[in-house]
Order: sequence, then C-alpha cells, then structure tokens
Amino acid sequence: MINLVQNLETCWYLSPPWGKKIPSLEVSLLEKVYVTTTKSFGYCCGVEWSAKGWSYEIVSGNDNLTVLGREIIGTGNLQLVTKEKPVFELGELVEFRFHGDGPPARIVQGIQLICDSWFYCIEWMPKQFAITNSQFAIKITDN
Repeated sequence: MINLVQNLETCWYLSPPWGKKIPSLEVSLLEKVYVTTTKSFGYCCGVEWSAKGWSYEIVSGNDNLTVLGREIIGTGNLQLVTKEKPVFELGELVEFRFHGDGPPARIVQGIQLICDSWFYCIEWMPKQFAITNSQFAIKITDN
C-alpha cells in the first residue's frame, strides 16, 4: 500500500510556493537600493518568499529593513561586501538532513547574508501539518 502522507509531503516540498515559474527579483543580492518608505539608501542582503511575494532584507546604516519589491528602487550598483557568492540559488532543489521521517529534498525559498555568512531559507513543514502558528521555514547555512 502506498504511504499517502509521505507522498503528500514529498509533493509539497518539491512544489515551489510561487507556482510553476519563479517570479523575477526586483533587485539583485548585494545591489544598492533606495527605500522609498524611509527615503534612504542601503543594499539588499537577502530575499525570501512570503505570502505577498518576494520580501527583501535591506541594510541601511545600522538598521535592517524588511520591505516588499514595490518599496525599493534598484540602482544597478553592486556592493561588494563579501567575496563569496551563495552556494545555492533561489528555487534550487537541495538535500537537507534532519531528524525525522520527512523527505530530504527541499526548495531554497530565501537567501540572506548575515555576519558574512550566507543563510538559506527552506520550508520546515507544510502549513497543513503544523500544530502551532510558528514559522514554517528555517534558515540554514552552508558552513
């Protein structure tokens, strides 16, 4: 007999939340941007999928801002704050070992640069299987 829960989990983790085609980003990682809501400049140090679309993490002075694409304007200039590029790309299928019986294949749904290390957001569990309203994604690093 086929394990239906296992099949559902596998299909969920292999189905990107944005649909069939990954939406393009408004700006690139490490691109200098203008944040219209705060009227300040900063650079994009991360991007993550949310229910409203791509959510961007912007470093501006000593502040980190989380904004949607309509709140930023890209300049086309990259800020070289790190020499290493991310190992994984948005939408890439990765193998992730964790404690549990779930399938190891996951889709990268976000990338952030934190303290000179790249972190990747992958879904931890499907929202349908969650017991609480906690975060359904985790951040991992390639270090």
